Amino acid sequence: MEQIIAAVRGFDGALVVAPAPGGDFPELAWGDAFFYFAPDGQLPQHVQPYGTIVVKNYPDDTACDLDAPGRWRVNIHVDRATFREFTEEEPRSLTRPRDYTAADTVLPHPVYGALGWLAVVNPGEKTTDTVVRLLRGAHEAARARFARRLEQGGSLADD
Repeated sequence: MEQIIAAVRGFDGALVVAPAPGGDFPELAWGDAFFYFAPDGQLPQHVQPYGTIVVKNYPDDTACDLDAPGRWRVNIHVDRATFREFTEEEPRSLTRPRDYTAADTVLPHPVYGALGWLAVVNPGEKTTDTVVRLLRGAHEAARARFARRLEQGGSLADD
């Protein structure tokens, strides 16, 4: 997990938010990590992260069994072509049964797959390089959205 967080921190303009006890984030988010394009180093407003790492089940997201010891999951927003490449399905047309507890396997996100999110539980030898590559692509897509907003007269706060 730290290897992936370090890789994202190395992306130009990346902001990694890692909520911990005593901060402004709810307890549910403690231990997780959220990845943004934020060249000013400030948490963007009105924007979802392009990637996350979660270390536990969320109330509506239990299919990966992340409450078991040592389990965690990387989640990455990707474009439709990339999603199809890894799932052989359209994001909004997922029908194949999947074992969301499988580790080191690229799968559609069990809750947000229909929105173009991929997920990997415990990336290992098979998927770590792929996860970093996908996160870099998601970071570059976030950078492009940021640039478009600035060109359209937006501000850094609108990201």
